[in-house]
Amino acid sequence: MRARSSTLTRGLTLAAGLTLALAACSSGGGGGGSGSKDTSAGLTSCSTQGKANTCNSGTTKAGGTFTYVLEKNIQQWNVQDTNGNTFENAEALEAVLPQVFVPQPDFSVSLNTDLVTSATQTSAGPQTLVYKINPKAAWNDGTPISADDFIYYWRTNNGKDCPPPPASDSTQTKGCLPQSTAGYDRIKSVTGSDGGKTVTVVMNKPYSDWKSLFGGGYPLYPAHVAEKLSGATAGDAAHMTGAQMTQGWQYFQKTPPTKYATSGPYKMQEWVDNDHATYVPDPTWYGTKKATLQRLIFKVITDATQEPTALRNNEVQGIYPQPEVDLVNQVKDIPGVTYSIGNGLTWEHFDLNLHNPALGKYTALRQAMFTAISIKDIVAKTVGQFDPSVKQLGNHNFVPGQQGYQDLVTATGQGSGDLAKAKKYLTDAKFTGVGTALKTPDGKAVGPFNCRYTTGNQIRQSECQILQSDLANLGIKITIKPIGAADLGTVLAGHQYDIIVFAWVAAPFPTSGAQQNWTTGGGGNYGGYSNKKVDALVAQSVGETDAAKAADLLNQADKLMVDDAYVLPLYQKPTFLAVQSRFVNMRNNSTNVGPAYNTGEWGLKK
Repeated sequence: MRARSSTLTRGLTLAAGLTLALAACSSGGGGGGSGSKDTSAGLTSCSTQGKANTCNSGTTKAGGTFTYVLEKNIQQWNVQDTNGNTFENAEALEAVLPQVFVPQPDFSVSLNTDLVTSATQTSAGPQTLVYKINPKAAWNDGTPISADDFIYYWRTNNGKDCPPPPASDSTQTKGCLPQSTAGYDRIKSVTGSDGGKTVTVVMNKPYSDWKSLFGGGYPLYPAHVAEKLSGATAGDAAHMTGAQMTQGWQYFQKTPPTKYATSGPYKMQEWVDNDHATYVPDPTWYGTKKATLQRLIFKVITDATQEPTALRNNEVQGIYPQPEVDLVNQVKDIPGVTYSIGNGLTWEHFDLNLHNPALGKYTALRQAMFTAISIKDIVAKTVGQFDPSVKQLGNHNFVPGQQGYQDLVTATGQGSGDLAKAKKYLTDAKFTGVGTALKTPDGKAVGPFNCRYTTGNQIRQSECQILQSDLANLGIKITIKPIGAADLGTVLAGHQYDIIVFAWVAAPFPTSGAQQNWTTGGGGNYGGYSNKKVDALVAQSVGETDAAKAADLLNQADKLMVDDAYVLPLYQKPTFLAVQSRFVNMRNNSTNVGPAYNTGEWGLKK
């Protein structure tokens, strides 16, 4: 899972049950649709089930430059790393690095046949997966893509062969720190045959979300590059040492893909830090769909309020901001622009840092805080102003419309703003100063706590302000402390917050996402949550190949998590894509890969 302007998670094979209606596409300049309402002339509806993957489709012609906005700078380039696992990093790499299964706008996953011609489970006992690599698949330096690339991926992500940095290593330079080991920690072996073009994966334990392996928003990196720079034997990732794998891991962290072999319809020609990436068609690309744009540019604009102006002035041709009412209204008035508002696998939440002594020790304090917060008030003053359909989210693993979704939060009163109930949690637990200056049962002051959000995001600033007001009613002082646009990963990994608000952007793989975010020591479990019963239930779900049973296990775990009051889900977050209507094949993909999942198809309308 990734946090957006905030980081992304490996995601969910349960996506087959998803029936969530996606938003409409509307032509700007004189009003238009919001949500699934078709209210303007010339509107192309994408809200009908089955049309999400073909919205804004068209035949392209050669030429043109398309500039797309990234909302924060990219500070490190290894998207598999817990600190590089950001939405913007993933988008920037999707044009140049391959993955097996790619999440689609309708939350299904599609096999990338440019990389593999097939990926199948050939046995259930033990679970065995066979990948047939496309005979033409190659890195753009001429090196064939082979089983060696899959072996390198597995060994750097399994949490064992390339061990994570020790706690004493504050620089995190002495090992691999994958954003999630989910699935890779269950693999017994990865072997190659047929000259390296067949990959056979044998599992030690069953893995329900096997289609998330070697993809799902997390691409392959070229093993031969890591082998060469580390002094390892070429083509022998199976015998790389931990130190050699660490060298490769760190290289891909620090190095933009202008400097090593890639494989995609484009190659990155230039990266200017905190400004832009420039891509041009890769003449070595072997895929069936050739890039038609003359240039593709990803422009860094960290102040979302500037995006409509840049779009109006033709400085950029596509934006994917986190929507705010003023921003949406500005875009609606720009002629020649198509826009869509949708709901997907992105959800807003408040997280507590359990490394804070008071927050970590007192469950009653956390329950009281979450109960005092009014999500209805938050929605009404933020996203509800442009999307009145937004409601409180009641689950940590599923969103409405997904198979498995149950509202497990509302009945507890969390997010209700029920001040009397919130105060009762505290008085029953022997807190004093309730409503004035709160103190723990042993007489220590509670707080002040900080509430952190990414700078330039007005909605999140408002969310922190509402939380500040709500918790003042309990006698808890809150200070609001913004985070630099590119610093969210650092703040999360370094536990530099008491309360933080951001959004997870999930892949359609919920069990692996749960392992990453909620289990003890998980790569996305930044706040230090630990519950052995939750760990056990999530582990069961990860190994359960029956989708309904896996969902039931996750919901059992979720009930415990709700009671523990670690993360408060706020709402399923609206997404907003606006592009100039002279371009086609850009569409709102509200998963962890975003609209850039198909950059090779983007182009000028013929």
